[in-house]
Amino acid sequence: MRHWNFWLNSFILASQYNPPRFVELVMLMLAIAMLAIAVILPEKPYLILGLSFVVGASISILVREAIAPSAENKVTQLTALLLLFISLYGFADLLKTL
Repeated sequence: MRHWNFWLNSFILASQYNPPRFVELVMLMLAIAMLAIAVILPEKPYLILGLSFVVGASISILVREAIAPSAENKVTQLTALLLLFISLYGFADLLKTL
């Protein structure tokens, strides 16, 4: 029981310390879960939802870095742009196959 209490307290503290990063983290974790489900069960709604989460998180990261740059500004922006381009390519490929 104490183990779960520790994780819950860490989760609450992270959400209060930096809410935008916390929301981005949750979106990326959900994207990973949806894309993993899309690999196991090849259904388009899981793929679309996962790619949508990646696009949303990437744009959120780019806006946050533009407003308040962090110490790893360039690496974060490059990673967000890479994720954005890959997910947009996934959407384009999905539209092509429909």
